[in-house]
Amino acid sequence: MKKKLVVVGYGGMGNWHCSHAVNSDVVELAGIYDIKEEKRNLARSRGVHVYESFEDVLADPTVDILTLAVPNDCHKELAVRGLAAGKNVISEKPVTLCSADLEEMIAASEKAGKLFSVHQNRRFDTDYLAVKKIFESGEIGNVFCIESRVHGSRGIPGDWRKEKEHGGGMVLDWGVHLIDQALQMVPYPVTSVYATLDHITNAEVDDGCKIDIFFENGTLYRVEVGTCNFINLPRFYVLGTEGSALIRDWPSPVEVVRVKTWENSDAVPVRTAAGLTKTMAPRTAETTESFSVPQPSADVHDYYRNFCAAIDGKTTQLVTHPEMRRVMKVMEAAFESGEKHEVVKTLI
Repeated sequence: MKKKLVVVGYGGMGNWHCSHAVNSDVVELAGIYDIKEEKRNLARSRGVHVYESFEDVLADPTVDILTLAVPNDCHKELAVRGLAAGKNVISEKPVTLCSADLEEMIAASEKAGKLFSVHQNRRFDTDYLAVKKIFESGEIGNVFCIESRVHGSRGIPGDWRKEKEHGGGMVLDWGVHLIDQALQMVPYPVTSVYATLDHITNAEVDDGCKIDIFFENGTLYRVEVGTCNFINLPRFYVLGTEGSALIRDWPSPVEVVRVKTWENSDAVPVRTAAGLTKTMAPRTAETTESFSVPQPSADVHDYYRNFCAAIDGKTTQLVTHPEMRRVMKVMEAAFESGEKHEVVKTLI
């Protein structure tokens, strides 16, 4: 039997959740609630059932799941209330604004005996899954550096995401996705974090960030978010001891160059205006091989399939409480590093 879902917040992501729920094989859209009358009227015009208050949502005994697609500073209060009312709760990312708030939400989940998770939908991005496969396969040897970035040129969004009181800023908006991907990809503890936070178009919150995450095995995972980039750098750039891999943009295949032999060291020097270099000369063709790998397929709705199966006790939830804690602690370390302009030593 399908689980009845209510989406709280009918903005961009709220609409996204509703559209997926309408076509779902595991959930049924019971309705929405939004504090704004115009949003409620919009939902009505589309034939969606509308609750008149959050209290009405909590009082409906048929509702199984709440998905919270509201400003970041509202996540904790609504999640705790929803759990206490006997609902399973999915929070949009970031799960909340600090570790202390997260512990309250987890405690409420445990007390109520209900599931609580965060919607880390970017675990289903096929570019990330392609790089994860390269990392795990050893195709380019021991991977020692991964650069993961998203670039745009429209500045920080003009809604609540530009305001500190509501949990705005790009670390919490996009950095959280890339950090979660990093922690899923590299199965080792984080030993230190170094971050720089941009304030190019916004003095109140970061409108971009660069976060270096150092893992215990020696891997450096570099996360970069930019909103003032008119020429984008590659989505992924991966360095291994036996080759390199590149994804230029979200839909692009993985481009791989792998060494075939180290024996042939002949190289034609590169002549620049001020001299020549053999060290930086390109390799001769016979020493490397180049190929591309298509991105794998994925279905983001597997997130809801997993959550519903976990409610029924058939599996464990995909995004666990310990994983939420790790992402939050890395973000907190990034904010501390950005404010102090120094490396933050840690063990996460």
